[in-house]
Amino acid sequence: MRTRWRAALAIAGVAFVLAGCSAGENGASSTADSAGGAAKVPAAPQQGTGKPGTKVTPPQAGATDRKLSRSARLELTATKVVDVVAQARGIAQGAGGYTGQESTGDDSATLSLAVPAERLDPVLDQLSHLGSSLVKRELNTQDVTEQVVDVEARLTTQRKSVERIRALLSQATSVSDITSIESELTSRESALESLEQQRNSLAGSVAMATVSMSIRSVAAPPPPGEDHSGFFGGLAAGWDAFLVFGGGLLTVLGAIAPFLLIIAPLGALAWWLRRRRRPARPEPVEG
Repeated sequence: MRTRWRAALAIAGVAFVLAGCSAGENGASSTADSAGGAAKVPAAPQQGTGKPGTKVTPPQAGATDRKLSRSARLELTATKVVDVVAQARGIAQGAGGYTGQESTGDDSATLSLAVPAERLDPVLDQLSHLGSSLVKRELNTQDVTEQVVDVEARLTTQRKSVERIRALLSQATSVSDITSIESELTSRESALESLEQQRNSLAGSVAMATVSMSIRSVAAPPPPGEDHSGFFGGLAAGWDAFLVFGGGLLTVLGAIAPFLLIIAPLGALAWWLRRRRRPARPEPVEG
């Protein structure tokens, strides 16, 4: 009897141990699963929804606001230099420009024209068709953006410097301080005026383009030759030859006319004397 109870207790103990191990394994498995789920990191969303390969580049600030100084040079030939110079002046004034330096002679001329920069290309096209032929056409463009920006920055700094010196001058009390500050103020105002002149010069070169022209005189081309073929061509050529011959004959007669005025009377006198000295012929006797 005791042996049976011992066997039953042993079986119950083994079953309890097995049940505990199974529960431990399940708990560890669930714990590992939960830990693994917590360790997962969600994938980062892909940026951009556009087509692959496309790239958007933002425009650069001030890329289209460039300061350009433009100038051109033309060399022309003409049969009448003065007429071409007058026409060039009219084209420049019609475009809103003006004439600068000018030197005009019978055989050549040089002049400088200033026209609005935005009208330079059509003005050049008009000027290139003046005169007999276009020898040379040059166009130069210089980017002065950095110079303009630099001068503007220096102007701002110089104005503030002048204002500070003026503030010090208003607070000065002694004569020596006033004299020293006034001298410094004069120097800085002079530098400020120089910068303003540079700014105005750059602005003028950007707003107005310069065209330098040189014109040289050439002989007029000969007229085209006439067609002398056919009957009328031969008739015209014969008439021209007759006029040439008649003109030559008249020239010869005009050259010997003074001599005829002397030779003709002398010849007439000699003929008359010879006629008197000749004996009279006997009259024939009628039979």
